[in-house]
Amino acid sequence: CPTAAASSDEEDDSDSSTKPIRSEKKKNPASLFQTGGDPPKEKKTKKKAVHKSAEAGSAEESPEPRNSNRKGKGRKAKKKEERPPSPAVEVDKLEEFVLRPAPQGLSVKCRVTRDKRGMDRGLYPTYYLHLDNDKKVFLLAGRKRKKSKTSNYLISIDPTDLSRGGENFIGKLRQEPPQPPFSPLLGSISPFPAGSNLMGTKFTVFDNGANPDRANADWSNVRQELSAVVYETNVLGFKGPRKMTVIIPGMNADNERVPIRPRNDNDGLLMRWQNRNMDNIIELHNKAPVWNDETQSYVLNFHGRVTHASVKNFQIVHADDPDYIVMQFGRVAEDAFTMDYNYPLCAVQAFAIALSSFDGKLACE
Repeated sequence: CPTAAASSDEEDDSDSSTKPIRSEKKKNPASLFQTGGDPPKEKKTKKKAVHKSAEAGSAEESPEPRNSNRKGKGRKAKKKEERPPSPAVEVDKLEEFVLRPAPQGLSVKCRVTRDKRGMDRGLYPTYYLHLDNDKKVFLLAGRKRKKSKTSNYLISIDPTDLSRGGENFIGKLRQEPPQPPFSPLLGSISPFPAGSNLMGTKFTVFDNGANPDRANADWSNVRQELSAVVYETNVLGFKGPRKMTVIIPGMNADNERVPIRPRNDNDGLLMRWQNRNMDNIIELHNKAPVWNDETQSYVLNFHGRVTHASVKNFQIVHADDPDYIVMQFGRVAEDAFTMDYNYPLCAVQAFAIALSSFDGKLACE
């Protein structure tokens, strides 16, 4: 298991050159995510030959140390320009590619850039996702909507069209409003209910389907929930690493996502998770960083893919195999980040989870 040790590039690089073998010793990680749901009946992604050179990106790769509560100081190894790039990735139809799970055994390495230029970009920056390879293929763009009551990010497959009604709209990330539990006798009860956003910040990720209010007869046009993210509130108020829970749909026997189409607010990923109704859903967590006395910071080993300290840096894992990095995200410059994702995540899920970490309303720092 990678430790939070070396801050030098040399040590990280030597580590990463030996790590990919590790996955061969373990059982197939795909079994962690299979829930046995029925295969989807809708237009599902055609499994085209997407990625080549499978050996280059073992999902276990995780980059160098990071300091999650001292922003930008200390752990910035500037020499890290030789970050391992993404293996050859062929993006055929962009809309299909960004919703298709990463191939098993291959890490899709990406780069997120934040553009704060322009009149209101300081408050509403645009985020762009590209493959982190020589071609720098554009995948997705995201931006917070200005007039929403809660944080609401639109995600598009066109870098210039971030409108909700446009044909390039592919999904959205929505912060969930606080919802105290309701008692027929007492009405809303407890100012700090267990399921409320008052005890943490929660987000849901949707695809571009219709609101349930506009469902057709067979419900096939209704939006799917692709993920949910919960940031645990640090109620004691001290600085420290964030704690994240990520909830995703499980995978069926054909390695396709089980569609989660809630018919009401009580049937979504978050409510199922809160009620421990775990049929066809998977719970993931961020890998806990380790305190390093020498650097006086919390660190994780990202094997060279992350070079700057930031509270936003994280790795997402399954409790049954913490060495299998489902996703990792971290800073490499003031407005640049690497984002690597593995099976069963797709680009939209991973990008939306990353966008949630930028939200200014997080009560967990």
